[in-house]
Amino acid sequence: MAILSCVVEGMYVPCGEPTLNPKYHQALEYVVFVYFVVEMVIKIVALGRAYFGDKWNRLDLFIMFVDILAYFLGALRVDIKGQHAVRLLRLISRLTCFEELVSDLLSIMPMLANVFPLFIFFIYIFSVVAVQLWAGKLRNRCFLQEDVLTNYNVSLSPYFVSASTEKYSFICSLDNDDGMRRCRDIPTYWDDGTTCSLTTTGSPRNASAPAVVGASAASCVNWNVYYNVCRTGDHNPNRGATNFDNICYAWLTIFQVVTLEGWTDVMYMVMDAHSFWSFIFFVFATLTGSFVIMNVCAVVIATQFSDIMRKKADRQHLGVLASIKVFLSQKIRTYWRFGEQVHPDDSPPPKTMSMGRIFKPIRRRLKEIVRSKFFSRGIVLAILFSIIAMAIEHHGQPPALTQVLHHFNEVFTVIFAVEMLMKLLALGPAGYFTDRDNIFDFMIVIVSVWESVSKAGSRLSVLRSFRALRFVRLVHFLPYLRRQLVVLHKTVEEASTLCWLTLFIIFVFSILGMHLFGCTFNLQTEDGSSIDVRKNFDTLLWSMVTVFQLLTQEDWNLVLYNAMASTSPWAALYFIAVIVFGKDVLLNVLVGIVVDKFKATPSRRPDEDATAGLTPDDDPAAATQVLRTLEDDPAPADGSSDSTSLNFSRRVLRWLKEREDWSFYVLSPDHSCRVFFQRMITHKVFDPVILLFILMNCITIAMERPGIDLNGWEHSVISTSSSVCTVIFLVEMLIKVLALGLFVGPQSYCRSPWNIMDGMLVLLSLVDITIRLTTGDENHMLGILKVLRLLRTFRPLRVIKRTPKLKLAVEALMASMRPMGNITLICCMFLFFYAILGVQLFKGKFFYCESDSTQDISNKTECLAAGHEWVRKTFHFDNLFEALISLFVMYSKDGWVNIMYDGLDAVGVNQQPLMNYNQWMLLYFLSFMVMSFFLLDMFIGVMVETFHQTQQRQRKEDERLRREAERIQEVVEVPYYELYSPMRRDIHTVCTNKYQDFVITVLIVLSVLIMGLEHYKQPVYIVELLENVHSVLTIIMVVEVFLKIVAFGVVRFFRSSVIFRNLEMSDKIPINPSILRVCRVLRLTRVLKAKNIRVLLKTISETLTQAGNVCLLFMFFFFIFAAVGVELFGQLECTADYLCMGIHRHANFMNFGVALLTLYRVCTGDNWSNIFKDTLRECRPGVKSCSRYLHWASPLYFASFVVMAQFVLANLVVAAIMQAMEDSNKARALQTHPPGEHSDIQPKKTHYHSPPPGGNGAV
Repeated sequence: MAILSCVVEGMYVPCGEPTLNPKYHQALEYVVFVYFVVEMVIKIVALGRAYFGDKWNRLDLFIMFVDILAYFLGALRVDIKGQHAVRLLRLISRLTCFEELVSDLLSIMPMLANVFPLFIFFIYIFSVVAVQLWAGKLRNRCFLQEDVLTNYNVSLSPYFVSASTEKYSFICSLDNDDGMRRCRDIPTYWDDGTTCSLTTTGSPRNASAPAVVGASAASCVNWNVYYNVCRTGDHNPNRGATNFDNICYAWLTIFQVVTLEGWTDVMYMVMDAHSFWSFIFFVFATLTGSFVIMNVCAVVIATQFSDIMRKKADRQHLGVLASIKVFLSQKIRTYWRFGEQVHPDDSPPPKTMSMGRIFKPIRRRLKEIVRSKFFSRGIVLAILFSIIAMAIEHHGQPPALTQVLHHFNEVFTVIFAVEMLMKLLALGPAGYFTDRDNIFDFMIVIVSVWESVSKAGSRLSVLRSFRALRFVRLVHFLPYLRRQLVVLHKTVEEASTLCWLTLFIIFVFSILGMHLFGCTFNLQTEDGSSIDVRKNFDTLLWSMVTVFQLLTQEDWNLVLYNAMASTSPWAALYFIAVIVFGKDVLLNVLVGIVVDKFKATPSRRPDEDATAGLTPDDDPAAATQVLRTLEDDPAPADGSSDSTSLNFSRRVLRWLKEREDWSFYVLSPDHSCRVFFQRMITHKVFDPVILLFILMNCITIAMERPGIDLNGWEHSVISTSSSVCTVIFLVEMLIKVLALGLFVGPQSYCRSPWNIMDGMLVLLSLVDITIRLTTGDENHMLGILKVLRLLRTFRPLRVIKRTPKLKLAVEALMASMRPMGNITLICCMFLFFYAILGVQLFKGKFFYCESDSTQDISNKTECLAAGHEWVRKTFHFDNLFEALISLFVMYSKDGWVNIMYDGLDAVGVNQQPLMNYNQWMLLYFLSFMVMSFFLLDMFIGVMVETFHQTQQRQRKEDERLRREAERIQEVVEVPYYELYSPMRRDIHTVCTNKYQDFVITVLIVLSVLIMGLEHYKQPVYIVELLENVHSVLTIIMVVEVFLKIVAFGVVRFFRSSVIFRNLEMSDKIPINPSILRVCRVLRLTRVLKAKNIRVLLKTISETLTQAGNVCLLFMFFFFIFAAVGVELFGQLECTADYLCMGIHRHANFMNFGVALLTLYRVCTGDNWSNIFKDTLRECRPGVKSCSRYLHWASPLYFASFVVMAQFVLANLVVAAIMQAMEDSNKARALQTHPPGEHSDIQPKKTHYHSPPPGGNGAV
């Protein structure tokens, strides 16, 4: 009946023709309601009061109460839309797997009750700051002059409205602000594709005004020049959803910023309206909120669930997939045993006796062949060649290649069919089908034979691409991948129940979304027609797809804007609930499962990894032994020329051996020059001086940009400083080579990989200077110079060697490269399979006709005949390389929805797309996204494990050094307040009383709540109330601080307390005093006194301490990629007639500073795919500054940066948080005596070293 209830709710259709007759639908609802009423009554009668002791019975009782209340209010024509989603929760208690998993999730709730208030507190702080700074700022618009509409008979908007092609509203900056956009920046008015440059007097506005390429000045008035009055309007951007006018909207906007979806749009609008430096607020909010606070929530859920799984390990609960596998294997064994009992091997029937004797040697021989290495390697080669044959297939390939690939397909089909038959004959049906690989091969062979024999169409030929999964068998030749694949397999088995529960939660929110927002999302055009929004809740299918999109957080803010504009602002609660319970809770449980499986699966021993692949040529001991053998080998007796040559070789080797520690075999260790150079490189000033020149070189690299004037002073300074730094680095290298030696010797220059890197960079710089000085025609050498300029950006690598913390972080990162490389290889295999499948499904289908109206166009021929352009989408599947690029963008969770829509609309080759033409393609895209969750969490598991191992080794070393360095003796001090006077003792008692803290806490909460009342256009009495309350609370805080100074003393008070002051200095300092007033919100930190919250705060503080190295790594990689990005993409063209989708005046690579901010946007994954699209565009004809190699350089650039930033470094923060959480929990568990609750300041233990000899140890 619970499933029937879900089916009945799923039949609901918000608009259009219902799936079931409304009368029958209502009758089914009544039947389900009556059934559960009867069930509840029977249970209450049977169990009595014990019925209310079970939490699932209480849930049923709550659902029944909601149903009765809904029917009662329905009679009064009051609709409770949430009742339909509540009814579905009955299914949880009816399925054992759901019940156990939900019970485990409920056991995490006590810890989450501490995490989410901390998260809300964090967003509240930034919300109050935002209201103080930017209330009403996003309403700024450029209005017309007052006399324009009265003097001229024109129909114009009262304020400037951006064109439909522009993404952002035109928000201007007031005269008293320092925003980046003014009314004078409004673009020129366009009329029917032509640029208007005349004023109302008929004369040109500005003869020197730049005109758009390809447009001519027409005799039309540029009305946009009269939008020159910037003032506050009535509308906020994004249909009123984005603003900081009050605490509620500000909280919602900051929540969107923390989710990292659309946060740059908000930042750009604030930068336009207020100040360029507003980006500091948003960068800090995303760093602390997304990378720290949100990851703390994820780590709490993951670690708590992992602990629960570890406690339940003795019960060995199997997932759904594991249960099915065990069931099938048992059935196969049962049937095979039954067959053996019917026809035992030792008593065959008389008629088949001779056949059995003949077949046994053949079967034995077939077993030997099948199990031989040559057979396996031959099949592996066939798999490789079949994969290559599928990989080279592409759109627009020659007919001859198509014919050759067809023949190859038939040959491989025969090979794999013969393999299947040989294994069936050798192993028998039971032995063959007990192996999952054999079952998979059997299915693929049957499909391939069917497709070849029946000459099936393209729909069935798609199944051929599943042959690409055979490359999983190649894992046997890659032993390092086995552990990661075992972990992935166990994770999928364990998470099967979680997947079903997630699907059920998606279904619940989909039903609720259909009742709340069904058939309400539509956009009105200027002519009054409506445009259907694809992200909607109109049907069950698209409602579930939309909810899944919300879980991935891709463009969830756009759905939020439509919902709030179509219904009410309270719709935001629905989206917050979906993200919090779906994304932040359920999907983070998967992280816990992955981490637990990594801990449970043993890894290879370090000594095995270290000795793997070691050859005698690489072994120094072996080389020394060979040298000694040559030295000690007696000379031959004869006096032939060979003997003379051998004696000469022996003398040379002996001479080299004697001068092994000489520099270049010339300078002895005691040579005065070498001693001088050694003293120089070990001097304490040497490294700081070299580091200073490195930093100066980094500054000059940051100053470089493509558009710099070659004859200007800036270019001269950059060239001179680069040459000077190159000379300095060359001298440094020569000094080190002479002091240490080049190759030979334990401390030689080339023994250190950091020195090798320094030397390579110096040599490349010399080659760059030589080419620039010797060549006279730079056009011929432009490609080489470009490469060398890009290689110069790696000069900051030299900083790593001279920065111990950064060097330690890099070495820890390098330690994780091998397991990270394994996961990356698995991801590449995953992408490779889906790319081949995507080529089979969508090659040649991602073209469309570029026109304003395509209603009468159905194919390429009609498009070209109408004078339009037949264009291919940027992300497509026409070949393997382009398919991999498209799938990588989807894998990063950005832009996958638009690619999915393109796939759903694809009709055929040279056919115009139709909306939702093939909805079955949802299986391809959604299955890819589901698997991407598992693989992305594998990165987290590897990083957590590696970080934990590195941390443990570091702690063992620190503990050993600490024990060797000091012996600590603890002596308890006499309490500091024992010698206080009676009055001071009374003050101390008051300050340490728990009721005093409670009163102060209540006042702080009251103060913060009153601060939240501040809003845009607030009445005068609100302003006066805020000022009065603030004055009273400030007096109370000052009295409290004075009393605590008297009670604890000045030193002890400042050592254990934090004072927040509010300074009213508007007359003394030239800044907005509201920026200082927002510091009052930091008083909320005193409210966080719960023990669990203190553990979380300690975790965050330790994480920030450990994150220093991670931040250095981020800065290091950002510097290099920003410098390379300026060289590659600094001259990308974005004009009014050649629009860009992601690159604009705020996000570009025109200079180093903006490139850093753009890369941070890419790091957060906020719409980075559009920036990537702009770098893939073809060059316009006649544009010489466009680089032709960006089509292959751009994917390498962005793929490497996204992998390093989003998949490696960001997960390193998660690993640090998880380790800090574990340390905090251990420290809390080791505390046998918890600190007192009556005082913030406890008597401390003073540590004294052991007394010196002859001392008495008196204090």
